[in-house]
Amino acid sequence: MMPRGAGACSVRTVSLPPHTHLRHAGAVVARIGEGRHDWPTRVAVPRHIPDIAGYPPMSPLLRPFCLMLTALAPVVGGLPVAWAAPAPAPAVSFDRAPFGATDDGHAVEQFTLRNAHGVTVRFMTYGATITAIETPDRHGDMRDVVLGFPTLSGYTHDSARGGLFFGAIIGRYANRLARGTFSLHGHTYHVAITAPPNALHGGKKGFDKQVWTFEGEQTDAHGASVTLGLISPDGDQGFPGTLHVHVTYRLDDANTLGVHYTATTDRPTVLNLTNHSYFNLAGEGSGSIENHILRINADTFTPTDATSIPLGPIASVAGTPMDFRTAHRIGDHLRDNDPQIMYARGYDQNWIINTPAGTTPRLAAQISDPASGRMMEVWTTQPGLQVYTSNSLDGAYAGVSGRAYRQTDAVAFEAEHFPDSPNHPDFPTTELRPGQTFDHTTLFHFGISATKAP
Repeated sequence: MMPRGAGACSVRTVSLPPHTHLRHAGAVVARIGEGRHDWPTRVAVPRHIPDIAGYPPMSPLLRPFCLMLTALAPVVGGLPVAWAAPAPAPAVSFDRAPFGATDDGHAVEQFTLRNAHGVTVRFMTYGATITAIETPDRHGDMRDVVLGFPTLSGYTHDSARGGLFFGAIIGRYANRLARGTFSLHGHTYHVAITAPPNALHGGKKGFDKQVWTFEGEQTDAHGASVTLGLISPDGDQGFPGTLHVHVTYRLDDANTLGVHYTATTDRPTVLNLTNHSYFNLAGEGSGSIENHILRINADTFTPTDATSIPLGPIASVAGTPMDFRTAHRIGDHLRDNDPQIMYARGYDQNWIINTPAGTTPRLAAQISDPASGRMMEVWTTQPGLQVYTSNSLDGAYAGVSGRAYRQTDAVAFEAEHFPDSPNHPDFPTTELRPGQTFDHTTLFHFGISATKAP
């Protein structure tokens, strides 16, 4: 028997596409395999036809069969056949693998989506957390552009201890609730204080610390997706109603990562979901993002007090460090003597996206790294965008690269509703009622910027 790839029909005169199936009465009677080039090198046929796969190329027995296939003969081994179109290769591949277990014994899986351009997204069931996004620079070199850890313990111990939410889905309520309280239909609810004096990102054991359930994957001509689900029981972290949540990650052949959120409840509740990935387009562990160029599609923002709770009125970005309507370096005003910057020790504000929120994602922000050429656009159906320059990273944790993460080593784009919305009736509502479906989408599109470093 000859080695696989050196066998039947390995001649240029036979130009049948790989994965072509010959059929008789709906059954496959001949299958053209994939060779070293783009012509077939192996043929599998029914038992009553001699096994010719091991014969040398163009042997006397093989030549008539090859010529017959080349001429699209109506019979194979005396059986009428019909051509079936080759099955196209998927635009995005899907893989799943174990990723350890939590301290209480829950198994965790990691999923990988990869397109033909090499763009790769990895995420896991713990926290529905994005663990890696690999994209090319202007020279085609691939780098992971989100902060993360090589093992599960980095997320369950280090990140959890520091409350840093690397790559996780945040819920039930992303951002802050003043004093950990809110009222709904005459009832007052209490959520644990996790960022004194307020509740932050859903309580002590929010969605970022739960093991989600794999619900399925889908592949089509342009991409692949994976859906994860979570049931949050009535009273979970102080929130009312049993909540069924689904998050779908989709990567397509245009280098766009989609995050689609849906949720339903059996009692009135409040809900604010987002993803908390930390981006550095120069690559994970490469240092500060202060030279990244940022544009935010927002004329206004929500000023906050020293505890990051909105003061009330919406303010114009004009004349403030929050004015990114024209793209410029993140670091240009990062250390300005401005109360908003001083309170947060950097950027950690909510911008109100100019185009009204609807069912179609609209551009919220664009960021690029002049050194590598990598560019990312953020599109969303959400009304606000919290931009956070990783102000709490203090060097206590080292990531995949083995380098310590420090302040301004990344920037998060948290597409969401406004902070503390349940306590601000003039803000867009975050109430979800029985019979309604929470339905939002955020897109991260990756590309190459024309702007180069000086």
